[in-house]
Amino acid sequence: MPDAAPSPLRPTDDDARAQARNLIDTARFAALGVLSDGVPMVSRVALATDACGTPVSLISDLALHTGALRATPACSLLLGEPGAKGDPLTHPRLTLQARAEFIARDSADHPRLRARYLDLRPKSALYLDFADFNFVRFVPVAAMLNGGFGRAFHLTPADLAPRGEQAPP
Repeated sequence: MPDAAPSPLRPTDDDARAQARNLIDTARFAALGVLSDGVPMVSRVALATDACGTPVSLISDLALHTGALRATPACSLLLGEPGAKGDPLTHPRLTLQARAEFIARDSADHPRLRARYLDLRPKSALYLDFADFNFVRFVPVAAMLNGGFGRAFHLTPADLAPRGEQAPP
């Protein structure tokens, strides 16, 4: 019987956790993958984090991805952009598998999230209070980090916790 191919995944370590966390903390936008009528669809969304470090976005009810997320909350976010030079595939990126949670305007969480989002994304003041815009929190389920050539890692939600709150190795 032939030998199984070696796994391309490395054991998750503190450097991988820190790199993934940095990609989340510094992302200004993401590619959002959803299922729309059972067919994959990708769009770009603005991104920030809530006070716990969980990715959030402000999306319009008019966007096709909003209806898709309401129908099927399972989604993914791709974070990380290639640099100006070099092979784009050597730059770090994080695929975050998540569950979308819409934040009701009348929830206790909404005012804090609104203030934080405005602080992080001040230009959103132009549309943040429009009736068709809603906050969506992307609760991590799992993640795959490609930290550069030959540096692939599987991460758990605990691995993605903000610094100082990481799960033990």
